[in-house]
Amino acid sequence: MPVLAMAFLSTAVQPWNPSHLDALVDDAAAFNREVGVTGVLLFDGIHFLQYLEGPAAGLDVAFARVQRSPHHMGPQELGRGRPGNRLVPDWPMRWLLADPTQLRRVVNADWSDDGTADGERPSADAAIGLLQAYLRPFLSPPSRA
Repeated sequence: MPVLAMAFLSTAVQPWNPSHLDALVDDAAAFNREVGVTGVLLFDGIHFLQYLEGPAAGLDVAFARVQRSPHHMGPQELGRGRPGNRLVPDWPMRWLLADPTQLRRVVNADWSDDGTADGERPSADAAIGLLQAYLRPFLSPPSRA
């Protein structure tokens, strides 16, 4: 089954605190395990950038769940694509505090799956590459068999 990926942006309902966010992410991780989805939630204190990967049906139900969540305002899909391999295969869901400038760079990348760029915004591969570069310090190196 091919792995699909999607990214979306939303605004956090305020006020927030780390313990509430931990509980939200733990609940999402339990749900994602059931539907075969992995992902990461980048949070700058105001905005969420969520990246999900897995089967199409799993992504659809996970995103529908976010759209109904009282913790997100205005979820907006940035794009979908086929990354080849999972970027975060060991994270059913994890949250990371994001630098607002770096988060803006990832959000402003072109998440469309048409493989083209307009000269100012990198293509979807570059958008995923920006996300991957941001996550690299948090990812475990692949094990060598």
